Amino acid sequence: MEADSVEPPVVALRASSNGRVSGKPWKAHNDATVRSQMSRGLKTKNWDKRMEKTQKALAVKKLQDELKEEKETERRRRREVTMERKRAAEEKRRLEEEKTKMGARKAARLRRRAGRTKKINH
Repeated sequence: MEADSVEPPVVALRASSNGRVSGKPWKAHNDATVRSQMSRGLKTKNWDKRMEKTQKALAVKKLQDELKEEKETERRRRREVTMERKRAAEEKRRLEEEKTKMGARKAARLRRRAGRTKKINH
């Protein structure tokens, strides 16, 4: 009867996160997936190194933004100068036309006036 007294080994049940025990002791506990491809930032264990890298990246981005803004400002300035020159040339052309027109009117007026004098008519 001693052979009957040997009991099968008891499988310990795994406790869940909220304290309940699963009724399936053979079911494996699900762990978080292990990533084979991790980003460089996550691979770095040192928080200070990660923050330093982030700060460097932010500084580079800020510098790029400043350079881009400077370039855009220069482009706007050059465009404004060009537009100002065009406006000045258009104004000059318009004044020349007006001057020509006024010169013709004045010449016509002088001819009419000259025709009224007795010296020229006789």
